[in-house]
Amino acid sequence: MMSTVTQTPCVGRPRAFDADDALAKALEVFWRKGFEGTSLTDLTQAMGINKPSLYAAFGNKEQLFLKAIELYEQRPCAFFYPSLEKETAYQVVESMLYGAASSLVDESHPQGCLIVQGALACSEAGQAIKETLITRRRDGEQALCERLQRAKDEGDLPADADPLLLSRYIGTVLQGMAVQATNGICPEELRKVAELVLANFPKNNP
Repeated sequence: MMSTVTQTPCVGRPRAFDADDALAKALEVFWRKGFEGTSLTDLTQAMGINKPSLYAAFGNKEQLFLKAIELYEQRPCAFFYPSLEKETAYQVVESMLYGAASSLVDESHPQGCLIVQGALACSEAGQAIKETLITRRRDGEQALCERLQRAKDEGDLPADADPLLLSRYIGTVLQGMAVQATNGICPEELRKVAELVLANFPKNNP
């Protein structure tokens, strides 16, 4: 008599989630709420995954935030580092300021700047994230300073121009524009701020 073998139905693997899409959704949550204001529940709900999947794919919350920062800086609408490639110092700053006036209030994403506002105030547990963002802001300032120093060396800026002071000035304006964007300022008003800065930007007379 032949024995009957009962086969266990094959259980399908869970559908793999799109890691890039999940990271983009995490970025939007961090951008809107900041590092400390974002909970793991906020992230898993927005990303459409559970906590074990989040940990397996991205690590802990801090590691996920750092990956989100990298994505933030690589966005097509990111304006700071691409602006450094402009031909003149004036065009560099013009591109940064007008880029900020447009991007910071773009309604297709949260307002303001994640690098500026993502972790301005943190508990001890989030101190490493705060320091990371401070370092990113300093790196940007240094990159702009080096670009303006090159402009001065090439005669594109006046001989008495101070590249470090100028880079800090522009950085301060950009960070202030980011805060104003979260306050609900309109693009036209931000452009007026940019125009005022550009009207006083040092240039060599041709």
